[in-house]
Amino acid sequence: MYFEPYDIIVVGAGHAGCEAAAAAANMGSKVLLVTMDLRLMASMSCNPAMGGIAKGQIVREIDAMGGYSGIVSDRTMIQFRMLNKSKGPAMWSPRCQSDKMMFSAEWRSLLEKTPNVDFWQDTVVGLLINGDQVKGVKTMMGGDIESKAVILTNGTFLNGLIHIGEQHFPGGRMGEVASHGITEQLKEFGFEAKRLKTGTPVRIDGRTIDFSKLIEQKGDEEVVGFSYTEPFTIQKQRSCWIAHTSLKVHETLRKGFKYSPMFNGRIQGVGPRYCPSIEDKIERFAGKDSHQLFVEPEGWTTEEYYLNGFSSSLPDYIQYEALRQIEGFENAKIFRPGYAIEYDYFPPEQLHHSLETRQMHGLYFAGQINGTTGYEEAACQGMMAGINAALKLRDDEPLVLSRTEAYIGVLIDDLITKGVDEPYRMFTSRAEYRILLRQDNADARLTELSYKLGLAKEDRYQKYLEKRQKVEDIKQFLNEHYVYPDEINGLLEQKESTKIDQKMKLSYLLLRPQIGLNEMIAVLSSLENYRNQDRFMKECLEEAEIEIKYASYIEKENELADKLRRLENVKLPKDFDFHSLQSLSYESREKLNKYQPKTLGEASRISGISPADINVLAIFLGR
Repeated sequence: MYFEPYDIIVVGAGHAGCEAAAAAANMGSKVLLVTMDLRLMASMSCNPAMGGIAKGQIVREIDAMGGYSGIVSDRTMIQFRMLNKSKGPAMWSPRCQSDKMMFSAEWRSLLEKTPNVDFWQDTVVGLLINGDQVKGVKTMMGGDIESKAVILTNGTFLNGLIHIGEQHFPGGRMGEVASHGITEQLKEFGFEAKRLKTGTPVRIDGRTIDFSKLIEQKGDEEVVGFSYTEPFTIQKQRSCWIAHTSLKVHETLRKGFKYSPMFNGRIQGVGPRYCPSIEDKIERFAGKDSHQLFVEPEGWTTEEYYLNGFSSSLPDYIQYEALRQIEGFENAKIFRPGYAIEYDYFPPEQLHHSLETRQMHGLYFAGQINGTTGYEEAACQGMMAGINAALKLRDDEPLVLSRTEAYIGVLIDDLITKGVDEPYRMFTSRAEYRILLRQDNADARLTELSYKLGLAKEDRYQKYLEKRQKVEDIKQFLNEHYVYPDEINGLLEQKESTKIDQKMKLSYLLLRPQIGLNEMIAVLSSLENYRNQDRFMKECLEEAEIEIKYASYIEKENELADKLRRLENVKLPKDFDFHSLQSLSYESREKLNKYQPKTLGEASRISGISPADINVLAIFLGR
């Protein structure tokens, strides 16, 4: 097979690879997406869901930047929930259950309709390298394919090893072969590689579950969705269900611990702290008599269910015996057992913030190869790698989102400056500026930036401008118009809020925590024009309410963010020998020399670098 040279080759068509290919192609690069199986693009190899706490914010950010994950999630969802609604808006996080087969098919359809993307089904076994510049890839079928840049998004396939009890065999996912050769080659060029592990639970035949013994968990009546660009409707939803383990279940599982690859030391990789296996949970929380499980449907037309919280690498017969002791699963049959998978990753301190490797020009890493876990974390890295590879080919500066701009910026900065010693998962607690990085305002934060890059298209940008103008119009109306006591005191009394005895601005009344904008709209004739709400108007009203109600908090965080931005702009000398600064601790000098931060802001977030060290650097720079 003869291939013409490409601008960018993306290796792997998981969530990272698909977003990387879409971003680079939409910015005008000629892209080849190489994957082992074109039927499994953006495969939901673990739970059939997108979004969740902090992850939902990431999906909305991807959409605001012109990515596809939000669109695909909306088109294929079978249930939607906005998590943390009882808390403040900084914590609201959209999540959906997805039809996993439709999800892959929709991703493939979108990419096939994207100009500049070609596809090749094959296994990449090595890279073409000239000095410190990547020049393309070598494939199993013998093809050398040339390119100016390569993005590796190999997921769990690099020397992947699957474990079920005492059995272990090579594989990238169950039923799919592992990838060999890339790790070994990169290590020869000075890259450091380590091992991590992740796991997945049994898949259950829903026809054998007694749902009458489980707690039903329905979707929200009001479905918001993820994408800012498409009118969205869903006519029906599928329920999820809640089950619980018991002491009897735990005792059965304990019988298999001696055969567990995790406990007998056969698995060397560290597993995810925040998504542990069931045997991990039993061991770590020995005092708990029960653990909650979520029973999640995998699609509209299948009876396959995912048992969230029951991930395991115990022998299959132990998993099966324990499963049947869970209430509601007494007669359960399974499609396949849970398993653990151990795989290679490259510690992300070896990357620039653009996700280009420090050792090799034109080579980018994205997704689980960087030590992260989760579809959303992988997808946003893929998008950023695709953007930056395309920018590099234009000789433009890389795009680096700051911690004040996006959860994506927090994630990448954490990876580069702090590294990982366990699979990295995003949480709202990782972001210092959560009130700025809300799920409702991702378009306000990122769409204009993406439009200037040529990634977000004109229609997406115009919809953003229309929404922004409507939000400002609503805020202006609320700031200029008054409400009188006889119009509002009935609502205030009902909400146990102090009644007013003189006219008051609508915006001022909205500052009261008990009073919401929709409640005011329902009783005030001055707001009747806002009563007929389509999705667009609901979003505008919600954002206007948040910006008024939390204005003082937003202002305070913006001030803190401005201070951080000033720190970020103070550049450190390139390739500076920090050992020459004797006022720094030895540990700090070692770490600063290793990571070579570009700014004071980057230096301040390296684990082990103290405020005193930053002061020393600031004085050295004349600050």
